Amino acid sequence: SGQKVCYGDFKRSCYKLAYFQDLSRRVGFQEARQACEIDGGALLSLGSEAEQQLIENMLQNLTKSGSGISDGDFWIGLWRSGDGLATSSACPDLYQWADGSMSPFRNWYTDEPSCGSEACVVMYHQPTANPGLGGPYLYQWNDDRCNMKH
Repeated sequence: SGQKVCYGDFKRSCYKLAYFQDLSRRVGFQEARQACEIDGGALLSLGSEAEQQLIENMLQNLTKSGSGISDGDFWIGLWRSGDGLATSSACPDLYQWADGSMSPFRNWYTDEPSCGSEACVVMYHQPTANPGLGGPYLYQWNDDRCNMKH
């Protein structure tokens, strides 16, 4: 389940946000990817700053809606396959969009990606967390372990 929002002015005209306050319903990266594909879509690929801003606005509206949304990061469709050069300086260039799109747009949080065993990417959504070096943990990207539940 989730909230589907459609627009006429973006290449991908419809977006669906699925947020589960119940921690037991949150899923790992591959499960989220499969759920999107079953639904006829794909995990989010962000092509530009404008699209990033659109998603941020959608999340802000979801938060304002009184739905009780709280801290919980969202999977996006960026990931790194394999771990050959995961700890090298080339690591950030190894991330690719799950849907095959070629957008070079990135919105990493300060000091991310950290690479290593973290190969799947979330968009931060932690409004109650104290800000870190890169500011609030809102809407920037972080690589995380693919089996984490978001």
